[in-house]
Amino acid sequence: MQLFNRYVSTRSLTVFAGELLLIFGSVALAAAFQSTPDLAGNLWKVALVTLICQLCLYYNDFYDLTLVHSSRELIVRLLQAAGAASIILAALYFAEPDLMIGNGIYVSALFVFLVAILGWRLVFNQVTGSLRLEERVLFVGTGDTARKVARQILDQHDFAYRVIGFIDDDASRIGERIVNPAIVGTPSDMERLIAQHHIDRIVVGLSDRRGKLPVQELLRAKMAGVRVEDATTTYERVTGKILIDDLRPSWLIFSDGFRVSRVTRLMKRTIDLVLSLALATLTLPLMLITALLVMLEDGRPVLYRQERVGENGRTFVLSKFRSMRKDAEKGGQPIWAKAGDDRITRVGRFIRKTRLDELPQLYNVLRGDMSFVGPRPERPFFVEQLSQEIPFYQQRHAVKPGITGWAQVKYRYGSSLEDAMEKLRYDLYYIKHLSVVFDLTIVFDTVKVVLFRKGAA
Repeated sequence: MQLFNRYVSTRSLTVFAGELLLIFGSVALAAAFQSTPDLAGNLWKVALVTLICQLCLYYNDFYDLTLVHSSRELIVRLLQAAGAASIILAALYFAEPDLMIGNGIYVSALFVFLVAILGWRLVFNQVTGSLRLEERVLFVGTGDTARKVARQILDQHDFAYRVIGFIDDDASRIGERIVNPAIVGTPSDMERLIAQHHIDRIVVGLSDRRGKLPVQELLRAKMAGVRVEDATTTYERVTGKILIDDLRPSWLIFSDGFRVSRVTRLMKRTIDLVLSLALATLTLPLMLITALLVMLEDGRPVLYRQERVGENGRTFVLSKFRSMRKDAEKGGQPIWAKAGDDRITRVGRFIRKTRLDELPQLYNVLRGDMSFVGPRPERPFFVEQLSQEIPFYQQRHAVKPGITGWAQVKYRYGSSLEDAMEKLRYDLYYIKHLSVVFDLTIVFDTVKVVLFRKGAA
């Protein structure tokens, strides 16, 4: 559970597991009631229906508990996913009738599991919304870091946290509202507040700790069984990214993670080769058509070759299908691509949306310049510029860049300093938790990004 909870909250996993059982049970029950012969031998068909239904729910963001929180959103996304699953199953059964469990079984089960999932999710939201099941959090500090982490907790519903309030040195500020919850006391009040509100977790969010950290009070709280942690750690767990705004180098040095074993590197390279060769083979006709369309619209060259910064700061030449006019940078100065950029051709706009322009990078993966999953490689000009503006930017080059990555599946396409900083938060999180399981999770999410055209310019 701890392994998966790095990328998916325990609440989301609980919801997913519950709905898996409901769908599987509904289909199996419908089959049993219709006296389907050899039901035990057909359980794999029940599992196939369950898999397709849950994939449709997942790709419809049904397990994003922050996005799917209201009853209306819940019902709409549930019906959309059920409709998509029905179409896919109908196509499968038409192409291969032997996959059917029995006539009308899916239709019978559909009504049952729609009602069951809706009821289960509403009950789950009601029960987990109870104050007795929420983890009560007290913040020490009222600076930007504490406010940002508290606001993030208030805005999302994937973790059962409830912010009780803030601790501040200035007693005259007690009662002042901070992102809705108020300042509820000073460090000397901490013991009383812990007992009064049954505090489960204390988050320390002081921008400058010198002479201000209430060491004795925090130590007593720790000994009393209250979890005490840095705001950066809380932010990382809640958001899936690392807060770099007020990050100290010591946090990176002493925190867990940022270690990749030789076995993991070998497995990652093996997956890179397998995925790249398989995808290159499957998409070869698409690449030939794309090359022809690019040439017909704007002539040669079909490929756009550009120097990028790779692992440990080494540069390499990246290949993409050309999506901009040949004179896109006629002044010689690198220019960030922006949404609605008039330099992008008609074919270029389409291949960017569908990510077809990225396919030649499979060659870079096979060569070893890139990995299938990793931070997106940037041009040396922009790396130098961003390194001066954004702290820890060079640390993203600790691993090979990738065709897809954690930032690409979690954040929209961006072309500003703020976007680069936000993507760095995700990139550092990826580097810290790099693993084969994490890579496969990102590849799985990339399918959703491509299908629904999220993040493309």
